Amino acid sequence: MPSEHIVKSFDEELKRLQNLISQMGGLVETQMQDCILSLSKRDSTIAERVIKGDARIDAIEHEINDLTVRMLALRQPMAEDLRRIVGALKVSSDLERIGDYAANVAKRSIALNQMPPARPAAGIPRMGKMVQQILKEMLDAYIEQDAEKALQIWRRDEEVDEMYTSLFREMLTYMMEDPRNISPCTHLLFMAKNIERIGDHATNIAETLYYQVTGRPLTAERPKGDSSSFTVVEPDGTEHTVTNQ
Repeated sequence: MPSEHIVKSFDEELKRLQNLISQMGGLVETQMQDCILSLSKRDSTIAERVIKGDARIDAIEHEINDLTVRMLALRQPMAEDLRRIVGALKVSSDLERIGDYAANVAKRSIALNQMPPARPAAGIPRMGKMVQQILKEMLDAYIEQDAEKALQIWRRDEEVDEMYTSLFREMLTYMMEDPRNISPCTHLLFMAKNIERIGDHATNIAETLYYQVTGRPLTAERPKGDSSSFTVVEPDGTEHTVTNQ
């Protein structure tokens, strides 16, 4: 039987791991909020803050990686403890990617600020706020270890995909109407895709949490609403398929 000291030490490491995920999640939430704010306000100072803040998220991910490797090597955890440690490793990877996507949105915000305001830009913050709310609820569920809440959030991925598809089509329409819209709308398309991918990573966290708590994977097919592949008819009557990957 393990000694009381070893059990207590292991519990402290698990708590530290949970705290690091919470800290990383809080930073990612702030990054997400600020990258959307930088676009809404056309504020490059906020965008630059987001870009610089990405390094702190990366540093915490490295700290989590080191801690989980040490725990796996020295503690040889089993069952739920093993799922918690491996789950934290996967969640930190998803959070790091979310931070990268937020930084990418901020970089494109700076580029957009050098151009006249584009009409479709208003749709991106709406999508961003939806994903921001999903991310917040997902992080709350992780702290609470709430598998049922994770399942509810997992099902919301379709809402994000549907909004993304709508924005994708709207921006393609603006680009075809006036070639001057191509540059700003291209930036907006990439920003919308980055936000959609943030939603995907939040869904990944939901899947990880569900397995971590229940020991069962989510076996249902992930709901998807992205139909941004469709036929475009050019003014000369020619047709071609536009596919978003």
